[in-house]
Amino acid sequence: MSWNPAIEPGCPDKVGFDAIETLIVPRSRDIGGFEVRRALPAPKRQMVGPFIFFDQAGPAELLIGQGIDVRPHPHIGLGTVTYLYRGDFHHRDSTGADQIIRPGELNWMVAGRGVSHSERTTAAARTGPNSLFGIQTWLALPESHEDMDPTFEHHGKEVLPFIEDQGVSVRLILGNAYGEIAPATLFSETFYADVTLEQRSRLPLPDNHEDRGIYIVEGSISIAGRDYEAPQMMVFRPGDKITVAAGSRGARLMILGGATLAGPRYIWWNFVASSKERIEEAKDEWRAQNWGKGRFDLPINDRDEHIPLPE
Repeated sequence: MSWNPAIEPGCPDKVGFDAIETLIVPRSRDIGGFEVRRALPAPKRQMVGPFIFFDQAGPAELLIGQGIDVRPHPHIGLGTVTYLYRGDFHHRDSTGADQIIRPGELNWMVAGRGVSHSERTTAAARTGPNSLFGIQTWLALPESHEDMDPTFEHHGKEVLPFIEDQGVSVRLILGNAYGEIAPATLFSETFYADVTLEQRSRLPLPDNHEDRGIYIVEGSISIAGRDYEAPQMMVFRPGDKITVAAGSRGARLMILGGATLAGPRYIWWNFVASSKERIEEAKDEWRAQNWGKGRFDLPINDRDEHIPLPE
């Protein structure tokens, strides 16, 4: 594979600035001693392909005995992706999944009609100082799969396609890109990858997807002669050939996108749906706490508490 056609259209000096359709500066907030940066949804952009929520958690350094405890909470109409650079999470959900996720691995939970899950720092990690740094994102489901039964998949980093060439390394997390296909089961056209660039190396974006975006996790990239530092997300015009160049410190990126969904999505708390009625039904059921008798149950081995419905 040739990553970097040196004189073809799409090299950084050949792309116009207007190829960037939307530039997003994530909103920062502190949650229990660590920083979260939210890029999606943004005021000018709800989704990139099916991606409707995009959070960077950390980097955070936690002391002995400290950890993250996200109590059981519900989702509908989406799939959640957890991908870590440092640290770990103990994932439990109402499908029966009980899984520890570590850096470079994929947790893919599809909520469908309704699921609940919790995420906590492992007991082993709390025995000493520990770090947390990663990305959590949601993919909205097409209407045809909003009422599917919830599912969970875990894929180790050894089964996720890995590509290296000329100062570029890519781990494909979801979907298809660069001639590779990741193993997770998807319901709409998607690509999502973890990219590391050495200084001055170049990355062409996949050109076979309608929506394409880049989130700069670390370092900087150059597009059309302009430099962009972490953390920022840019979404590109459909159809343009795009190649970006890493800055003098290199860069770590998440690249994402896919086909746009038919129609907008409504978001309320942890619920995503094609109609407000679906969200109201989910609110009523979580509030009722009829665990295991309707849409929702509580996670396996984590049933002593839950996050109540916001009022």
